[in-house]
Amino acid sequence: MPPAPDWLTTLGLAVVVFASTNIDDILLLAAFFSDKALAARNVVLGQFAGIGMLVAASAAAALLAVVVPAGWIALLGLLPLALGLRALLARWRSTDDEDDDAPDNPRLERARRGGSAAQVVAVAAVTVANGGDNLGIYIPLFATQPEHLAFFVVVFAAMTALWCALGYLLVNNRYAGERVQRVAQAALPWVLIGLGLYILSGARVLL
Repeated sequence: MPPAPDWLTTLGLAVVVFASTNIDDILLLAAFFSDKALAARNVVLGQFAGIGMLVAASAAAALLAVVVPAGWIALLGLLPLALGLRALLARWRSTDDEDDDAPDNPRLERARRGGSAAQVVAVAAVTVANGGDNLGIYIPLFATQPEHLAFFVVVFAAMTALWCALGYLLVNNRYAGERVQRVAQAALPWVLIGLGLYILSGARVLL
């Protein structure tokens, strides 16, 4: 754990990063939990497996980047910055088309008719596919703060458990889910842009 009071800053950063990159997963989890053919336990296990794979891949890529000078690693902040700008541009261009309530995924359709293992794998696969942009956020974060990697993993695990609980609760409160989605869609681009600028601040040593 980072020394006090730095751990509070690191905790806040970890929470913001996880929340901003996985806010749509709450609605996805709600859709999973609302599907009576999917066991709730398998949904939770699949979500943990999916997030775990994303974090593991990001950590591996970040640790490989540790040998690169810190100033150059900070340039990875361009990734979340670009993602944020892209999301902001997409939001400006977006229409009022509504998304489907349930995830449309052939693997998930087959899993509904399969056993527990198939359901876990299906949920994990959808989580990974839905979280592709997470890599662009986690890799520069882990690479610029490798000493906090274990702390980030613990916080992300706790946040995953919280996300599963929130997704389960939203099954019975669709209005709240719609409000969360609207707020998240409005805030996400700015959070990504802010994170990108925060990471890029470490590149000042190159000037």
